Amino acid sequence: MKNFKLSILLVVPFLLSGCFLTKVVSVPMRVGAAAISIIPVVGNTAHDSIDKGAEIVDEVPL
Repeated sequence: MKNFKLSILLVVPFLLSGCFLTKVVSVPMRVGAAAISIIPVVGNTAHDSIDKGAEIVDEVPL
């Protein structure tokens, strides 16, 4: 049990890094954009807009 607690303490800082936190937000945005892109006419425009937003979220310095 002691080793388990120690391993959790060592892993948590890596999960809380900025890269992980921004991916938690940007990945669902990109998946939603991919789903929207199948809509004729406006799908690609909406996809591009959401993708640009996801890129901005990825660049947030945490």
